[in-house]
Amino acid sequence: MKKITLSLGLAIALFASCKEQTKNAENETVAVSETEETQPQEEWTILFDGSNLDNWHVYNGAEPTQWKIEDEALVFTPAEKRDGTENLVTDSTYTSFVLSLDWKISEGGNSGILWGVQEDPKFNEPYYTGAEIQVLDDERHPDAKAGTTHRSGALYDMIAAPEGVVKSAGEWNTYEITIDHNTNKGSVVMNGQDVVTFPVSGEEWDAMVAKSKFADWEAFAKVKTGKIALQDHGNQVSYRNIKIKQL
Repeated sequence: MKKITLSLGLAIALFASCKEQTKNAENETVAVSETEETQPQEEWTILFDGSNLDNWHVYNGAEPTQWKIEDEALVFTPAEKRDGTENLVTDSTYTSFVLSLDWKISEGGNSGILWGVQEDPKFNEPYYTGAEIQVLDDERHPDAKAGTTHRSGALYDMIAAPEGVVKSAGEWNTYEITIDHNTNKGSVVMNGQDVVTFPVSGEEWDAMVAKSKFADWEAFAKVKTGKIALQDHGNQVSYRNIKIKQL
């Protein structure tokens, strides 16, 4: 009888232990699920959907007059009589992000997409503070002949882009521009092809700037957080499907 009692007690203890372990496992599963659900997910934010300019304004200026919405695209057409440039910048600032958009340049045209832009009356152009990814008619604009770092897709005046990836003037191209200060890596994908990679800060970045036209520019690319700009370079250019994902 004593042996039977001990066996029964042992069985009860083992059952209770297994039940407690199952309960703990269930609680851990619930905790993991709740954590996963509450973690923020990287999501795209629409900056231009073809209907309004709610997320944009003129750099250091008032309402845009030379940027119009045509066929759900944001089109810049320079006025015949101009008093300065009319660059467009985002209302918000960004640090690490992926920017996706389509662009189309006019024949012989020039424009650019800049980041890290500081808006201040002492700077009359975004390029005094922000680095640029080139938008260009490589076939006709003389800037393409000034060197490979001036072609479409290039990190302007610093990292060259390959030939043969950009489409002809009047055709839509797609950019996916990544600026990631977490990994110190920037990149440009043009029409689905990797064209440029580069560091975004540190000694390597400083060395690139020192060899460029921006070497003596006091405020150029000095901060990590800034606005994104679409450049007025005096030529017609169109943008559409503009969205951003913060990293």
